[in-house]
Amino acid sequence: MNFSLTGKVALVTGAARDVGGEISRTLAELGAVVAINYNRSADKADALVAGIESAGGKAKAYRADVADYDAVKAMAAAVVTDFGTIDILVNNAGVAERERFLDTGPADWKRHIDVGLYGAIHTIHAVAPYMIAANNGGRIISLGGDSSRIGEANLALAAAARAGTIALTKSLAREFGRSDITVNALTLGLIQTAHSSPEWLEANLSKILRNYPLKRIGKPSDVAPLVAFLASEGGSWITGQVISINGGFAMV
Repeated sequence: MNFSLTGKVALVTGAARDVGGEISRTLAELGAVVAINYNRSADKADALVAGIESAGGKAKAYRADVADYDAVKAMAAAVVTDFGTIDILVNNAGVAERERFLDTGPADWKRHIDVGLYGAIHTIHAVAPYMIAANNGGRIISLGGDSSRIGEANLALAAAARAGTIALTKSLAREFGRSDITVNALTLGLIQTAHSSPEWLEANLSKILRNYPLKRIGKPSDVAPLVAFLASEGGSWITGQVISINGGFAMV
């Protein structure tokens, strides 16, 4: 089976740390040139690029707020200018803040939708024309939480935004299939990241693990291999799917 990404160009949003960083490193290890999108984490993005290059890969950092369509469009054009095309788009940027819904307000609603839903709309709208023009079997992969499929208390805003991305994924899989572009979504269980609150995790871990048959929470390295598979030739006949990486948290 051919999982090589040599000669491919990947754009990963929200790539400077945690899951996005692991995805970027994995794609680079498989041979892809990786465009590292970040918004505020410039130092982490630069460190990620340096790490990929020191391991023999190729990467470059690009700043853009995915909630800003003009910035996203300019970023996509810059990536194509630098590397010729974009073959793989990974929509990883998002917001997932745990809050009771009635404690939130319009500013919270707007932020989650702007990043979690509009972010995917913006990047796909900016990148897909390059994929169609290249006629080389593009890949679009959007990540979100499993709350977008099954609902979860205190995550209503993130769930709503990413549920919209799931509907977008299924619709665009039908629309873009004629151009040999696959469009899929991955929904994640709880992933331990550098910005996870250790106090909250310690206080709630035993309760959380009751809902996970595999009795551990996820790691970024649990996510990246499936992204790489879907981006490769091995995933060329998988489209319009919502695949969960969740340790058994939900089996619907």
